[in-house]
Amino acid sequence: MAGRTIIITGASDGIGAAAARALTSAGDSVVVVGRSAEKTAAVAAELGAEYHVADFSRLADVRALAATLLESYPRIDVLANNAGGIMGERELTVDGHEKTLQVNHLAPFLLTTLLLDRLIESRATVINTASVANTLFGNLDIDDLGNEKRYSPNKAYGDGKLANILFTRELDRRYRGHGITTAAFHPGLVATSFASNTTSLLRHVYGLVLSRFLISPAKGADTLVWLATPGTSWKSGGYYTRRKLDRANKQADDAALAARLWEKSASLVALPAD
Repeated sequence: MAGRTIIITGASDGIGAAAARALTSAGDSVVVVGRSAEKTAAVAAELGAEYHVADFSRLADVRALAATLLESYPRIDVLANNAGGIMGERELTVDGHEKTLQVNHLAPFLLTTLLLDRLIESRATVINTASVANTLFGNLDIDDLGNEKRYSPNKAYGDGKLANILFTRELDRRYRGHGITTAAFHPGLVATSFASNTTSLLRHVYGLVLSRFLISPAKGADTLVWLATPGTSWKSGGYYTRRKLDRANKQADDAALAARLWEKSASLVALPAD
């Protein structure tokens, strides 16, 4: 099915850019989305692709991006929600949300829900980049999603990645019958800049302790590309590592929590919970 339209956020660098290269080489029309205008334009120019710039710490940017995508692309075959990262000290966005929560979960939740009608029409695949941090640090409190009580960069990031998996599973529950397929995945320990702006010890762990063991962005993107490729066999709603179904945080199996997270997230971004 060459020539599909694939939207990849967080595609100005790292595994997003690597996935964009691989899928473009396979004949797909990849739309590159990133926060840095300069870096996003450079990747798009390399690929001969279209691009859009959006800062996920501003929900107005997400809404504008969704409107532009709906206007520009009559089909969206794959939406890869790949933008995210681990932050430093606790910080609120202009929208009043803890920044890690917004960038990693609320922004992709909003983008996906704003595109839902188009995704349903296209019988699209939605892929969410999660992380093993969901099991290492995630402990989601639905009444304290912004971690006002127990903030640390690691916990906030782990919670955000756990939210990605819960969102994946609730999206599957709600819309599999409408033709949407969904998956979350852990890319592995990848040599990217995702932790460059954090005060977390992960910055030093990645930079010094684990540097020799980190995989390339291309290898990190492999599961994303596999999930996005027609004809591959995988379970919708699943969480994958190295192309295999993996176990996530035990909270990820809590269907009631997934439903509550959807409703809470809809409220936080001012969407009807339906």
